[in-house]
Amino acid sequence: QVCAQLCRRPCYCPWVPPRCPRGSPLVLDGCGCCKICARRLGEPCDFLHVCDQSQGLVCDYSSASAGTGATCNFEDDEEGCEVNGRVYREGEVFQPSCKIQCQCLDGGFNCIPLCQEDVRLPTPDCPYPRRVEIPGKCCPEWICETRDQHLLRDARAVPPLLRFPCQEWGTEWSACSATCGVGFATRVSNQNRYCRLETQRRLCMVRPCPALPAAFPAVS
Repeated sequence: QVCAQLCRRPCYCPWVPPRCPRGSPLVLDGCGCCKICARRLGEPCDFLHVCDQSQGLVCDYSSASAGTGATCNFEDDEEGCEVNGRVYREGEVFQPSCKIQCQCLDGGFNCIPLCQEDVRLPTPDCPYPRRVEIPGKCCPEWICETRDQHLLRDARAVPPLLRFPCQEWGTEWSACSATCGVGFATRVSNQNRYCRLETQRRLCMVRPCPALPAAFPAVS
């Protein structure tokens, strides 16, 4: 009866099909007559305005009695999440980009980085490490510059004084290397002229070392 009331023959459709938002494909309406944009998760729907079946969506009338009307939902009432116009099922793993991997959980999504966020400190064999983007590769990689390259790059790219605010970052000072007497503590910090991570050292002394006991005289 509904089909007979809403569907008219012959079909009269616009010459130009509608332009759909990203993630909403063109589908036939409920009468199988004209092409329309499929409704996405949470969008209103009815007999004519159908949901995107390729995403496993159906028109859910369970909330229609509350006056809110029917909306597109998953057929088995599972929760999902929408990212960049695409709907993912509960538990589905996806990659919005090559640098992160996400999983749809409880209507939201959790993501983890796929590129290592390690910090490479200067070493004798690599005194000037630098992280750069490599063409054709997703994750940046560390390279080791020579002293000449390092000085030339600083002369071109880094002014004598930084023109941008430096967000200070640093670890806590380590424990003193000596339990008594003079030792040294270390930390990693960017609090320097070029706002660059470096290992810093400072002298420290927990307490003076006790004096060595005098040698006992030999017993004759």
